[in-house]
Amino acid sequence: MGIEPDTKNWTWVLDERCDECGYDGPAVAFRQVPDLVRENARGWPAELARADVRDRPDDATWSPLEYGAHVRDVLRKFDERLALMLAEDAPAFPNWDQDATAVEDHYAEQDPAIVSAELFEAAERVAAAFGAVRDEDLGRTGLRSDGSAFTVETLARYFVHDPVHHLHDVRRTAV
Repeated sequence: MGIEPDTKNWTWVLDERCDECGYDGPAVAFRQVPDLVRENARGWPAELARADVRDRPDDATWSPLEYGAHVRDVLRKFDERLALMLAEDAPAFPNWDQDATAVEDHYAEQDPAIVSAELFEAAERVAAAFGAVRDEDLGRTGLRSDGSAFTVETLARYFVHDPVHHLHDVRRTAV
């Protein structure tokens, strides 16, 4: 059964604390983002080694494996978006349909050990990329396909909520 696509605009996490996962976007400084990404990545191997890694807790919720594959791809996507923002003036990001990607890339059928290794590698790459951003580049801009505008600084704080939130999602379904 397919998962209902998430159509919420999560940019509010830049201005408010997420009561569900505890991420406090307004309190996160840009220079904390690489450490938050690395810390989050260290939590995924245990979740992706769970006996129930392929089991959906209900018809409306991804399995730990599907969440892990999604987080891996989020890390990759934001690495691409950051690179685009640093290379071009005010680029528009190509649309990314995360729900279509989950189906097309068969997230539920992937090897959890490979997803775990790829997630860790992608986390290190994006953490290093955000860590290398010069202060004078923090104000560079980019536009999401829905019109949401970001600076490098706000993109980082917005992005890191996703892996944090999904690790929370997975952990609350643990048996």
